[in-house]
Amino acid sequence: MIFPVVKLIRPKQWLKNLMLFFPPLFGGLLFEPEIFGRLALPFVAFCLASSANYAINDVLDAEKDACHPVKKNRPVPSGAISPTTAVTIGVSCFILSGVMAALVSIPFLLTLLAYVLLSSAYSFKLKNIPVADIFCVSAGFLLRLQAGGIAFKVPISDWLFLSVFLLALFLSIGKRIGEKQLLKNHGARHRPVLDAYPLEFLHGTMYMTGATVLVTYAMYVVAHEGLLYTIPLCCFGLFRYMYRVIKDASGDPTDALLQDRVLLIVSLLWAVIIGWNLRLQ
Repeated sequence: MIFPVVKLIRPKQWLKNLMLFFPPLFGGLLFEPEIFGRLALPFVAFCLASSANYAINDVLDAEKDACHPVKKNRPVPSGAISPTTAVTIGVSCFILSGVMAALVSIPFLLTLLAYVLLSSAYSFKLKNIPVADIFCVSAGFLLRLQAGGIAFKVPISDWLFLSVFLLALFLSIGKRIGEKQLLKNHGARHRPVLDAYPLEFLHGTMYMTGATVLVTYAMYVVAHEGLLYTIPLCCFGLFRYMYRVIKDASGDPTDALLQDRVLLIVSLLWAVIIGWNLRLQ
């Protein structure tokens, strides 16, 4: 029973919640003792909230996931966990995440609740509306960023906000391309919105958002001495992800990071350079 529960709450997707650490990372405060000691609680709160959403979403999508070559093996559509048990686990995760968020601060709790409401709206309706679905996913990353700023009392610059927003759009579009290529003519059976997206539209918007991510990130780092040299790493990461998507690899950002060693190494190197340089300033 333990293994199906672990699959249900999808711990590998918790990597997305590392976005909470972007404000203290770019503020040069991530490894300060007073900040470092407070990293766990906000992160775990968002991880549990994410897992609650995954559990509920799996119940809602069980019939469609059963038609997917990969997602059919998830605990709910495969029958390893009953819908009732999945809902119970999801509600438990949500309650625990709320308690932990309240221990951080009330503004942080309100931001987490906004994230949960957005995720619920996505699961019930917005994921079926073209363009609205990818903007909804992007908004989720922005709420994580905002939550990190609140939790660690670090202001978020305009350029960082824009970079995260556009990067989230870029990755969401890449994921849609990956799904459309994997499912081919059967995409609508699993995710109806896929049938509404022309592949040319998705490719065009991925290239456009990728270019704007690079521009906004460059505008942010040129104001910080020592960070200019991270632009090639950012460019490499964007190109590597696009290469994977176009080569029919998974467009899921988490899968791309965990399965592509080159992309993982470049990402870690980027984070180390950012943290080291900003800490010295």
